[in-house]
Amino acid sequence: MSIQVQYGQGFGRAAVAAAPLPALASFGGAGHAAPHVPVRAADPAVLQTLVGEAMGTTWSVRLCNPQFVPLAPVRAAIEEALALVVRQMSNWESESEVSRFNRAPAGSWHALSPEFFTVLQAAQHWALASGGAFDVGVGQLVGRWGFGPRHDPQADHMAPATMPSAQELQALRPHSVGAGLVLRDEGQQALQPGGLQLDLSGIAKGYSVDLVVQALQAQGWVDFLAEVGGELRASGTRPGGQPWRVAVAGEAGSARALPLQGMAIATSGDHWHAFDHGGRRYSHTIDPRTGEPVVHALASVTVLHQECMHADALATVLTVLGPAAGLTFALEQGVAALLCERTAQGPVWTASPAFAAHFPEFS
Repeated sequence: MSIQVQYGQGFGRAAVAAAPLPALASFGGAGHAAPHVPVRAADPAVLQTLVGEAMGTTWSVRLCNPQFVPLAPVRAAIEEALALVVRQMSNWESESEVSRFNRAPAGSWHALSPEFFTVLQAAQHWALASGGAFDVGVGQLVGRWGFGPRHDPQADHMAPATMPSAQELQALRPHSVGAGLVLRDEGQQALQPGGLQLDLSGIAKGYSVDLVVQALQAQGWVDFLAEVGGELRASGTRPGGQPWRVAVAGEAGSARALPLQGMAIATSGDHWHAFDHGGRRYSHTIDPRTGEPVVHALASVTVLHQECMHADALATVLTVLGPAAGLTFALEQGVAALLCERTAQGPVWTASPAFAAHFPEFS
């Protein structure tokens, strides 16, 4: 992830590479984040910050608090929202709902928590819409490539002991779009057909941002910026009525500053969670259609959406599809996306029409 949050007159880094957080390894795709920058002198006193750690990464909330309401209940609500996602959707927790589902016997139906079911419905939608470029049934592939839960969290970026063969990948990859995931609206149930290993790291962190937003809104907060591991969603404005501003980073330190108001933004890229082997860089983003990590010139994809869950999933979809097919998909689906592609001349930014409609400077 590579998004920065503007604090005062400058930019504080909200999601850049740092050391892993072994005790918090709740999501394989969320193990690296940066410490948060303290409030700058330029910030008014009513703009307050809460920060913490969860899901193997860091979180932050910036909120306008003109009445200086005590923030202990706010922190408690945020932490409970994030803990709920871990309890239900973390492959790194052996007794989470998804881990129990993954171990369940073939042919068994499972009544799921409402939040878990909501995420699976969204995942199934984008699997079908993308022709299988997004598929949460890639848990076995993620593990085989060494990006799943490990006993040694410090080994997060090491190549697997043996590289998978083409025959292994053929056996492990999904063989039809979304075929492994069968949902039943009645009772909010999911079928374990046998051996289906769900991995929600491409969507659950975005959903956690949405849950944090819901928790804050339930307490009556209006003006805030919520961030989990670099995925953000803005509500209202900064003190003084100005929009929140984020800087979207691309390749080699390139960045673009954007105003964010009433929307969520998520970025996918290959800056972290990767390993090098045999002269090739292997990204943590797996193409379910081939069973292999993606190989193309995209450095990052940023997606704007009303909900962070969908922004997160769509950023993964476009990353898998690559520069040309990804842009075509964004055009067909009306996705607000910004693609940063590596070229011999340096990074090239391409915005979809929906993205340029929000940010005319990219048109």
